[in-house]
Amino acid sequence: MDEEFEGDLSEESNLKRAERRKEDRVVRKIVYILTIGILIVAGILAISGYNYVSAGLKPLDKNDKKLVQVEVPSGSSNRQIGDILEDGDVIRDGMVFNFYTKFKNLTNFQAGYYQFSPNMTLDQISKELQQGGSAEPLDDASKLTVPEGYDVDKIASLVAKKTDFKKEDFIKVMKDDKFFDQLKTQYPDLLTDAGNAKDVRYRLEGYLFPATYNVHKNRSLEDLVTQMVDTTNQVLTPYYNQIKEKGLTVQEVMTLASLVEKEGVTQSDRKKIAQVFFNRIDAQMALQSDISILYALGEHKEVVTIKDTEVDSPYNLYTNTGYGPGPFDNPSQEAILAVLDPTENDYIYFVADISTGKVYYAKTYEEHMELVEKYVNKEK
Repeated sequence: MDEEFEGDLSEESNLKRAERRKEDRVVRKIVYILTIGILIVAGILAISGYNYVSAGLKPLDKNDKKLVQVEVPSGSSNRQIGDILEDGDVIRDGMVFNFYTKFKNLTNFQAGYYQFSPNMTLDQISKELQQGGSAEPLDDASKLTVPEGYDVDKIASLVAKKTDFKKEDFIKVMKDDKFFDQLKTQYPDLLTDAGNAKDVRYRLEGYLFPATYNVHKNRSLEDLVTQMVDTTNQVLTPYYNQIKEKGLTVQEVMTLASLVEKEGVTQSDRKKIAQVFFNRIDAQMALQSDISILYALGEHKEVVTIKDTEVDSPYNLYTNTGYGPGPFDNPSQEAILAVLDPTENDYIYFVADISTGKVYYAKTYEEHMELVEKYVNKEK
């Protein structure tokens, strides 16, 4: 009887275990199905989120150049600015703008009136917001965009083309010592070194920051130039202490940056080229930049001849060592930062492949001439 009872218990136990295993299998299947479902939903959400953000990062309409005026009130947060831009049909999504500026650590957006177009990128919009808007509505203003690397003469021509001002009037402002002294008093950290420089063509060369400006019909040329100088000061303000610590003057930094602007295309090359220039200065060698020759000649041409390098000018950095009198154009922030944070190297020479733009570096003159023969003279 006991054996019979134990057998019944054993059979019942086996049935229960079998039932539990069955239930475990069902539970595992349910968990598996739920996990797969969650992963699929998460994947769909991730793809949708990625597509949403990617779309938000692109211009709202790359073919729409129509200017839209928006006002950014004082004290606006990045999120609030994003909402203003979205409401004005300038960008696709204000939240994406907020995340983008936070990710890029973009700050110091200025209050004021702006004119943006739906074909602008978030980076372009952010740069204009950092430069500052107009204190007044821009209905009576035109936009003037100064490209990176333009010198005073080219800016004067651009101003004459895009505004009612004349080129000769702009040049006259550039040569106005009284006006320069007023600006120097207003921006002493920026312009004191330029004021002490000798043999300069234009004291404000290098200090007219390349950016987009609003030119009001009821404003003077001096007002426009002050905007440009003020923007340069805003860009350089975080770096004045660094410039002093490096034993450099603002004039020297802007001069090298004006060369780096034209000699290098990528930021990587600009940083290397900046160090090459420092290496040559330390070795008391002439910088030998063709950019200096073209500025000395007052010409814009493709090929610099040996005769050109003999031009009698303090701006000739083939015959004169050091930095020269001052900047040769108005450099971008990227070129300035390349000079302030160059890539360490022991190169003395560099040359660019005229067909590809790729820059090659050398430590000796012999190596340099081999590179010139290979990448420059090959086309001759």
